[in-house]
Amino acid sequence: MEGMLKPGSFNNKTIIITGGGTGLGRSIGKYLLQLGANLVIASRKKEVIDKTAAELTQETKGNVLAVPCDVRKYEDIVAVIKEAENRFGKIDAVLNNAAGNFISPTERLSHRAFDIVVDIVLRGTYYTTLAAGKNWIEKKQAGTFLNIVTTYSWTGSGYVVPSACGKAGVLALTRSLAVEWAKYNIRSNAIAPGPFPTEGAWSRLLPGDLAKKFDPAKRIPLGRVGEHQELANLAAYLLSDYSAYVNGEVITIDGGEWLKSGGEFSHLEMIPNEMWDMLEKMRGK
Repeated sequence: MEGMLKPGSFNNKTIIITGGGTGLGRSIGKYLLQLGANLVIASRKKEVIDKTAAELTQETKGNVLAVPCDVRKYEDIVAVIKEAENRFGKIDAVLNNAAGNFISPTERLSHRAFDIVVDIVLRGTYYTTLAAGKNWIEKKQAGTFLNIVTTYSWTGSGYVVPSACGKAGVLALTRSLAVEWAKYNIRSNAIAPGPFPTEGAWSRLLPGDLAKKFDPAKRIPLGRVGEHQELANLAAYLLSDYSAYVNGEVITIDGGEWLKSGGEFSHLEMIPNEMWDMLEKMRGK
């Protein structure tokens, strides 16, 4: 699997990625660096993003700025924008990637657990979007937003209800601002990825043998999960000038999974209560 855009496609472009220290955000960021971008990664854990920034700098020889940020705090996001502009002069695009999730029957969740997911997914995205959008509008500068949603943003899904609520809001935000802010030359698009396994992610959501029992590849018509470069290719295209006429679009990249079985986690109906008890203990809750 290779990168699809030509070298230098992001020369002199600065991209902010929230949740950019690990997983898919890291993979997308690495590819953008390879294409010449200046990269700003923002996440809550300073030690994680500092380590990632050092690794990406060594791997790509690109320019990486790591800024600690809790996307649930508007002032943190404003600080990220300020540091990015101080370092690189301007910001060209924002990838809203930060997210959180619990897999659980909804009645087992506390209101605080619900808040945690919705605050990161929805509040974090609209805070980041509002801060960056106001900044671009004030400076009469064009900009591009790319949001990460899910296929259950429009179908809903059992057992991940806080995430489904938050992602549905992000989907509405994407489409609404694509219309409202187009007059400022600000585009908004989204990607709805299917399973793209990241180190530790599936084991945290489904510990032990459950990850194997509910292997997502078995639910996908193409018979496999996605490769990170495939997602990075799509994200880079939508963040680039090559997609200048794409606005308000949500592109699904899931091997046909949601068409086969909408509601990505609804099949967890098969898990008995005793196993939910065990999962809660494994999460330490």
